[in-house]
Amino acid sequence: MADRYPTSVPYRQQTDGYHTYRIPAAVVSGAGTVLAFAEGRRGSAGDSGHIDLVLRRSVDGGRTWGGLQVVATEPRRGTAGNPAPAVLDDGRIVLVFVRQGPSATEEKIRRGQVAAADGRRVFVQISEDDGVTWPAPREITQSVKRPEWRWYATAPGHALVLRQGQNAGRVVVPANHSLPPGGQDNGTEGPYNGGHSLLSDDGGQTWRIGYVDDNPDGYVNVNETTATELPGGRLYLNARTDSTAPGTRADAYSADGGQTLELPFRPQAGLAGPVVEGSVAWCEPPGVLLFSGPAAPDARAMMTVRASDDLGVTWRVAHTVSGLPAAYSDLVRVDPDTVGLLFETGNFGPYESIAFRHIPVAELTAAP
Repeated sequence: MADRYPTSVPYRQQTDGYHTYRIPAAVVSGAGTVLAFAEGRRGSAGDSGHIDLVLRRSVDGGRTWGGLQVVATEPRRGTAGNPAPAVLDDGRIVLVFVRQGPSATEEKIRRGQVAAADGRRVFVQISEDDGVTWPAPREITQSVKRPEWRWYATAPGHALVLRQGQNAGRVVVPANHSLPPGGQDNGTEGPYNGGHSLLSDDGGQTWRIGYVDDNPDGYVNVNETTATELPGGRLYLNARTDSTAPGTRADAYSADGGQTLELPFRPQAGLAGPVVEGSVAWCEPPGVLLFSGPAAPDARAMMTVRASDDLGVTWRVAHTVSGLPAAYSDLVRVDPDTVGLLFETGNFGPYESIAFRHIPVAELTAAP
């Protein structure tokens, strides 16, 4: 079994000066290097505080990993995280991420209790040497965050560069935000979650907001979102949701490269699992849409890759990693024969490590 599904561990708790590593994102560069990004959380496993954006690179397809690199920090020892990398056609690697101040928390930001300088701000970095070095980040908050939005998060997981149609070359970063509350609410409630996209048509130099889906009706209120390009250039988007709609996932399509949605996000009850981030990827060949995420109905456990042979309408189990605790994940095509899965997992809790598993593409095709 180990030979059939080689699995390496680029990140483990209590190593390299970090308490916990979370929020995986993976891309394969034009040179074939696997880049595994994560948040390195210094003091605890919590979502705020001193958190760095870190990277480990693999030149052998994810079997072994180079040393840990700190790609981005918040200068006051706040949070830098939610990595959303993408590989441009010319080989450069674009990385979009967010920062917040050291005393800010998600609850305070959603309640409107944090100054703008300490709230969620958006940055971009571009590596021109296969991820070996990263210039200083450049802030793009004013271009991609509306003034009224409070919470803000890119992806998490990889972004994408469109390869087909009139929008070929566009960088698309799925993202989410929260709205200011109404009535007696305080802003932490689920109905104020919303989704949007960041778009760049010049290789990450300038950015704008694409679609926005944030109707606070309490039915479908999307949160962390992932996207992939389908044949012909249509986009498929899949999001975490915790609302009154059936299930815990919602999905949508875009026919114009993420500028607008064909319809607002609708429930996708065919992907059963807990409320958690997931990842999608189009795998061609064989021509199948993949989704990764925990499949236990009420716990972050049983990491599973599911497949759709009808562009996201129905889903089947394609590969189950284990019954162990597991949480966030990201899918990446390693080579023509292999899909890679970068995912949080552990023996006794889902955040003990981030592992990288090789899955044969041949296994993902539906049986005849």
